[in-house]
Amino acid sequence: MPELPEVETTCQGIAPHLSGKIITSTTIRNPNLRWPVSEQIYNIKNTPLLKPNTVYRRAKYILIAIPEKQHIIIHLGMSGSLRITSPDEDLKKHDHVIFNLSSGLQMRYHDPRRFGCVLWTDQKIHLHPLFAKLGPEPLSENFTPEYLTEKSKSRKKTIKQHIMDNHTVVGVGNIYACEALFNAGIHPQREACKISKKRLSTLTHTIRDVLQKSIDQGGTTLKDFVNSNGQPGYFKQQLNVYDREGQPCNVCKSTIKKIILGQRSTFYCPKCQN
Repeated sequence: MPELPEVETTCQGIAPHLSGKIITSTTIRNPNLRWPVSEQIYNIKNTPLLKPNTVYRRAKYILIAIPEKQHIIIHLGMSGSLRITSPDEDLKKHDHVIFNLSSGLQMRYHDPRRFGCVLWTDQKIHLHPLFAKLGPEPLSENFTPEYLTEKSKSRKKTIKQHIMDNHTVVGVGNIYACEALFNAGIHPQREACKISKKRLSTLTHTIRDVLQKSIDQGGTTLKDFVNSNGQPGYFKQQLNVYDREGQPCNVCKSTIKKIILGQRSTFYCPKCQN
């Protein structure tokens, strides 16, 4: 599914096309997503988009600011995407929501599995039920070694599950948790509370590093993800362990292993990670 770098890449891709523009109208082709498309989305007409910061991200949600401190909330689900296109381009089967823009272009929400959402709120974002209990952004100044150490003190769950918990830190999905733990040399099954402060400090930095590098590469395309221009992300070429079961480690040549943690496939090097 699209993870933080893919969502950030999408935000960066659509932002120049939305900032300062007007949503002239919307077309809802299928409202039955994870949650029904909000009624207010149907009625958006001649709505200016605020600037700066018209488009931004919180966790894996895309937020589009509209007047009176209102927001459109979009989640890409398991296989969704947002793309900017000409209205002359043929519609795809799973183009469910279409935003018509004053520029003459369209922003199309595409979601084959319909696990995503297109919602509307006039509530302050930090108070909205989807965001109220989320942890800090991993690329923000609030995600520090001291913070992760404090959050890990009494956590007996595995470190991989701990850093994938959105109450701990948002957006560290399966791919990037595996890669960050490899770069930090930490076995994914180790209990969070038993990892030293020094190693947790290293992990804080490797989480930041792997996410930023993926953003710089346009995200990771394993199957479904495309950016706002319909192009894949290229970070897959830099993956060290994820989806490499049975292949040699890039560092020590040991065989990459796969286990299941929290119902998620987990990849690691048995020699480099302990």
